[in-house]
Amino acid sequence: MNRNNTVFLMLLLLLVSAGCESSETMKQVESTQTDDGSQIKFRTNKNQLEIYKENTWEPFFVKGVSVGASLPGHFPGELSIKKEDYLRWFDRIQQMGANTIRIYTIHEPEFYEALVEHNQNNPGHPLYFMQGIWSPVNKLAETKDAKSPRVTKQFKKEISRAIDAISGDGVLPTANGKASGEYTVDASSYLAAWHLGTEWDPKIVENTNKQHNDTDFDGKYFKTSPDASAFESWLAELMNYTAANTKKKGWQHPITFTNWITTDPLTHPSEPLDMEDAVSVDATNIQRKKGEAGYFASFHAYPYYPDFLRVTDKYDDVKNKEGQIDTYKGYLQELKNYHKDMPIMITEFGVPSSRGNAHPGPLGRDQGGHTETEQGKHNADMLRHIYQENYAGAIVFTWQDEWFKNTWNTMPFENPGRRPYWFNTLSAETSYGLLGMYPSKHEELTMDGSTKDWGNLEDSEVKKLSTPLTELMITKDEGYIYAAARLPESIDLSTDTFYLGAHTLAGGMENPDVLPGKRLDEGVETVVRLGEETDSEVLIAPSYDFHQRLYGSKAGDAQEGSMNSWQLAVSHELELPESNEVLPFEEVSAGSMEQASSSQNSRASWDYQGNVVEMKIPWALLGFSDPSTKKVVSYGPVKEQSQQMPSENSNGIRFIPWIVDDSNTVHGLKNKSSPVSVQDYPLYDWQNWQEVDYDEELKQSYYIVQDVFKNIKD
Repeated sequence: MNRNNTVFLMLLLLLVSAGCESSETMKQVESTQTDDGSQIKFRTNKNQLEIYKENTWEPFFVKGVSVGASLPGHFPGELSIKKEDYLRWFDRIQQMGANTIRIYTIHEPEFYEALVEHNQNNPGHPLYFMQGIWSPVNKLAETKDAKSPRVTKQFKKEISRAIDAISGDGVLPTANGKASGEYTVDASSYLAAWHLGTEWDPKIVENTNKQHNDTDFDGKYFKTSPDASAFESWLAELMNYTAANTKKKGWQHPITFTNWITTDPLTHPSEPLDMEDAVSVDATNIQRKKGEAGYFASFHAYPYYPDFLRVTDKYDDVKNKEGQIDTYKGYLQELKNYHKDMPIMITEFGVPSSRGNAHPGPLGRDQGGHTETEQGKHNADMLRHIYQENYAGAIVFTWQDEWFKNTWNTMPFENPGRRPYWFNTLSAETSYGLLGMYPSKHEELTMDGSTKDWGNLEDSEVKKLSTPLTELMITKDEGYIYAAARLPESIDLSTDTFYLGAHTLAGGMENPDVLPGKRLDEGVETVVRLGEETDSEVLIAPSYDFHQRLYGSKAGDAQEGSMNSWQLAVSHELELPESNEVLPFEEVSAGSMEQASSSQNSRASWDYQGNVVEMKIPWALLGFSDPSTKKVVSYGPVKEQSQQMPSENSNGIRFIPWIVDDSNTVHGLKNKSSPVSVQDYPLYDWQNWQEVDYDEELKQSYYIVQDVFKNIKD
């Protein structure tokens, strides 16, 4: 059949709903046929991707979002997402104006069933997808050699599994951490591209190239150029295998492999970390020799890392519309110019809406520390840059928040095996989503200084703790401790300051500076300070301070007798190679408590009205490494090699509230004389939990990205 003739695929869609099975014939999905008889829906042409639509080829700009494989309470390998979740998400993703979803690995059959069902119900605006193939990361780490037969065999096996899955043509056997089941729905007509691999460890790339001299590959579908490296020839082999086995299913699809700035083909002489610019993986050294569907380059490109992005001067002539030097825009221009003869996409970019910050970036594009509105503005700004620089597509990272993720600067004080069971807002990696996965009382309790909404909670969820100052109402969820203090009389926090001390284990500070003229018989680990004329924040005892214990003198000297502000490291000391200038160790505040009535911040944490003070406190700021099992960071030594902080079980929390007035007088303690007995204050305790609840809600960033997507033509 001539390639210009249009063919229509008739496939069987199995729909399972409400426990009843029914089947119906799929609506016709347009594609065309190549000279070799394969069906084709997408292809590359010069610098763009094209889609076959209404009997012709037309440009297709990928407006995408990545979708992870996990929900709160689960690791990705548990593959916990249900068909109804996917269907709900696909509706919202389509309404956002996206046209493509990227997944990183094979999902359960429900993903493909839901995608086809969604598209059959929305034939005018279907959602296409990029199917990722997860690298055999354990084998790569073990062998340090990508061309090891064990690595290649496992990678090809995963490619074959993925081809069967999207073709609806196989039963994938149960395997630990992998999708399995009966795949009966053919999603091939909605596949925009294959996306092979994960971000490459530069040491493995370097070692692979050193170990092998065989850099030539010449397959039926892909070949390497004379300048190719051994690692690049391995990628060509994998893409050739993918194309050949897809052809057996009667299809051609565009193919790409994952890359990132660390292994890009550009040189960055100002990069202070050697391995961030040590070796290249160059897509231009590989060509697709057969197959109309083509091949393109793809990169993960974030604005805050590697560090050359914030110190380089080679993009000083690249300005944004505000006239500011924009290194991200400059990098995009240089990368695009290098790949001038082939399409290139940015298939990961974004910033998180976390309280915690993990790395500084130019123009405020830090890795965290953003409100949801700030997240949206930064993502929208980068999306516009990618489109304006004539890339073939842009995929936002990511759709949903992922509680299981770890971040380098919070890992030392987390229990790695329990991360999915609670929400750590200090961890930047958990909060990249445009769809918020909020702890379960997110919608139930508003921090507005009123206890009216507390009346909607079950009695069993709220504990009332009687203290000399106030009766405290305490409750919790997966992310926060919530406290409401009803005081004997109205309080004016423009002149007075409210404090809530927290005692979680033996140790702490007995005579903190925020308790003038008083002493506790046991110390507090942390203290919440709330007021309008002072910095409202969570403070931490010097002997307990994670930041001081991890980084010592680098973190600066704490004032003797003073509670410390909560700090997170965001950058180690760095030496710039061109000038030998030393960039100092950097840290940021993490304990700020925003007042709701004076802030539009999505992280607003407290407020007061009349005689009620209400707040929510992140578990991590109270020292918990895993609140689901009542584990807290303890006072023991830090493990030098792993930099892991010790932890132990806590019985719960004893809260000690007091007020300091404008004359620096303390009010509300149990004993008028010192020391005050901490054990006289009631213990707040809770049951360990193994299951989580959460509120799913679109962030403000969703609507900001939506506005940009809808103004970009496919």
